[in-house]
Amino acid sequence: MVTDPLAERFEADRPHLRAVAYRMLGSLSDAEDAVQEAWIRLQRSDVDGVANLTGWLTTVVGRVCLDMLRSRTSRREEQVPDPVVVADEGADPEQEAVLADSVGLALLVVLDTLGPAERVAFVLHDLFGVPFDEVGRLVGRSTDAAKMLASRARRRVRGETPTPDPGRHREIVDAFLAASRDGDFDALVALLDPDVVLRADAGRGGVLVRGAAEVAGRALLFAKFTRDDIERVLVNGVAGLLARKNGRPSSLLAVTVVDGRIVEIDVLADAERLARLVD
Repeated sequence: MVTDPLAERFEADRPHLRAVAYRMLGSLSDAEDAVQEAWIRLQRSDVDGVANLTGWLTTVVGRVCLDMLRSRTSRREEQVPDPVVVADEGADPEQEAVLADSVGLALLVVLDTLGPAERVAFVLHDLFGVPFDEVGRLVGRSTDAAKMLASRARRRVRGETPTPDPGRHREIVDAFLAASRDGDFDALVALLDPDVVLRADAGRGGVLVRGAAEVAGRALLFAKFTRDDIERVLVNGVAGLLARKNGRPSSLLAVTVVDGRIVEIDVLADAERLARLVD
């Protein structure tokens, strides 16, 4: 059997390139498209003299993602980024590899508020160590300007993305499920930060709700978690809930917790996206 050394190298780098693209784009399908475009460009290029092919491919993926970000229409504030969902227990090696590509939904939401050049600069330098001179060339800026782009993004990310405590996070998700099932408004409010934000994305125009009382009052949005079969899953590495109706995924719930209270709730109920994201 004849093997293609270049294809083998690319496949070895695919998980890394997918991770770069996912952080840039917040969409698993778009990330796969970006990686595939990088493969096409690799096939059309003479890379015999490239000493660091992984670095070269990372830059190519970054350029592809930058073009995709610039061509996007503005994202709706209530849209939920693509989550990485795996079983809470007993994930197989392939699922664990996919999970390793994920970052918190809170980070993806913040990254979505950045301009394309800021997002690319932050992801490439801060998350993957690409030197600022290379970042600058990619985004069409000077090295100092690239540093400023990443610095602005870094301040936003540090101010708005918490580091989760997985055990405590799981306890709060379980308490949220119990209060929803019991219809316990006061218990729900006690779990929520006063300025909590709820995003509910059903694919036909999302819903954005702010404030503990208002979010708790949206009990009907959580009613499916009392009627349907509930499966505990990991959503971008932390505990979440997947509802199934007649065996098919119907809703996915993820929360962001800071200082023991829920500050963000993301509900994805878009049947088309769920079918693509969840087995």
